[in-house]
Amino acid sequence: MAQNQAVTKTGKIRNSAIDERTTRHPGYGMSQSRRAMVECIFGWRKQHGTMRKTKHSRIARVAADFLLNLIAYNLIRIPKLLAA
Repeated sequence: MAQNQAVTKTGKIRNSAIDERTTRHPGYGMSQSRRAMVECIFGWRKQHGTMRKTKHSRIARVAADFLLNLIAYNLIRIPKLLAA
């Protein structure tokens, strides 16, 4: 769960359900960065891939479509990885 300490329209800072006991650990920051990477992949699949509304009804076919989308995303990532 991400920490929510945004400023409201009235200028108050929101009280987050996640307090200092959780956010002080280095693993919390790593978890948040990993979560952002995973959300990026799923967002790409919905926006550019074919996973917004699946065309298949059987689990095996949906799994194959899922795998095909992951392969396509990795092909797009290759130039960025080679440049780094």
